[in-house]
Amino acid sequence: MRDTTEDAGGEADEPTPVVKRGDEIGYEPVSAAEGLRKGVLIDESDGAPNFAVRRFELAPGAAVPRHTNAVEHEQYVLAGEYVVGIGEEEHVVRPGDALLIPAGVEHWYRNEGDEPGAFICAVPNGDDEIELVE
Repeated sequence: MRDTTEDAGGEADEPTPVVKRGDEIGYEPVSAAEGLRKGVLIDESDGAPNFAVRRFELAPGAAVPRHTNAVEHEQYVLAGEYVVGIGEEEHVVRPGDALLIPAGVEHWYRNEGDEPGAFICAVPNGDDEIELVE
């Protein structure tokens, strides 16, 4: 972890590099969606000044309800094939696909396959208000 103390001039130290190993990442269930787990890869607590990077796992048969977020989401699909609804459109995504979900846009997820889905999600640091639509 990074020391966030201020220097003698009153300014925060520059961020220091961080390397986290995969076995250091804890995964927790996401309360809004059964079958969805989140691991925080890097965020403010690691000294990242601008963005948080998280990894999500979507179990076969799992669905995330329609919702909005107060901040944008950039995502990169790592594994599986699943459906992402954005606005009024649904998209089947696969490993290597990238998505931008602007702030305030309704979106949802559904894994109809037999394999788990996984994706990286980057968001700006700070408060993110999630509002369920359904």
